[in-house]
Amino acid sequence: MQTLTVATSARVEMIDITPDIVEAIRKENVSDGIVVVFVPHTTAAVTINENADPDVVRDILAETSKIVPFDDRYTHSEGNSAAHIKSCLVGPSLTLIVAGGRPVLGTWQAVYFCEFDGPRQRKVHVKSVAG
Repeated sequence: MQTLTVATSARVEMIDITPDIVEAIRKENVSDGIVVVFVPHTTAAVTINENADPDVVRDILAETSKIVPFDDRYTHSEGNSAAHIKSCLVGPSLTLIVAGGRPVLGTWQAVYFCEFDGPRQRKVHVKSVAG
């Protein structure tokens, strides 16, 4: 298993970690199989989406903030309930097919780390399995 460190710089952001996933697969020497990407945090997540137009990420972040606003009379005392809810909606893990030593993604797809309670130092666990 490889553990990536992701340094976030904003309260809410999406960071393309695809190159880091590719490198983790290379280090585990898996040519064909699967890779599991897991975020061990309750206020962060991972997803796959478009990497060609940065407006897509901006729109995702803007709309999720409308759906789950930061201030909405939450009862959780830490003040980050919105981040917990957003991480539940997006999810803590992905499973990807690996072929030729790379994750199988569509032409415009990338793997994104989603920060909902930053800035912070975060971890992402990557486990490749040959198959």
